[in-house]
Amino acid sequence: MTSVLILQARLDSKRLPGKSLLPLGGEPFVFRVMEQLSFIDSDLKALACPEDCEKEFAPLAEKAGFLLVTGPKEDVLGRFVNVIRRYSPDRVIRATADNPFVFSDAAALLEEEARALGADYAGYAGIPPGAGTESLAAAALLEAEKRARDQGEREHVAPYLYHHGERFLLHRPLAPPRWRAPRLSLTVDTAEDYERAQILYRHLKGSGERMSGSAIIAAARTCFGE
Repeated sequence: MTSVLILQARLDSKRLPGKSLLPLGGEPFVFRVMEQLSFIDSDLKALACPEDCEKEFAPLAEKAGFLLVTGPKEDVLGRFVNVIRRYSPDRVIRATADNPFVFSDAAALLEEEARALGADYAGYAGIPPGAGTESLAAAALLEAEKRARDQGEREHVAPYLYHHGERFLLHRPLAPPRWRAPRLSLTVDTAEDYERAQILYRHLKGSGERMSGSAIIAAARTCFGE
């Protein structure tokens, strides 16, 4: 079996314009996201973006060791399917460009559980926003791309699957206790989130190695008291 990690990214963030290119530790934000995702084991890694972002993202994807695949701006599901049709993976790990502090160890365990169960969709509940990934069967996404008509089901990739539990095998367990932090959010959606991300990144910088989810939670609590 083969897997591809797909990072969805764009430039026109409504709440934080130009977020993907804002600096984080001296590099563009989207590069730091790819850097963190590089700790997740997969056969391929791809950055899936709209056509109008290709010029800005191409050199960053190359630097991070990601393939670049473009597609429709509002049809993110279509972008994912473009990657699947090009590289024919069995499974997809979905990540989003809002999240530079993904728990790579949580992603690994989720993928292991999803493969063991043959789940079409897997995602942890209870993990801090911005810390998680989703695991999806490529065949399920191909089916969703054929059937999904609602804009939200195409813009957010996975909703068609979990809206149709009668058709797909869903695995949505509560995350292990070590990765739960009910008051913590690690996603970057606003200017305030971005300021917090810079503080946390500076605190974490210097280790130069993979940090566990529990270590990231501990660092966030040191920085923010959460």
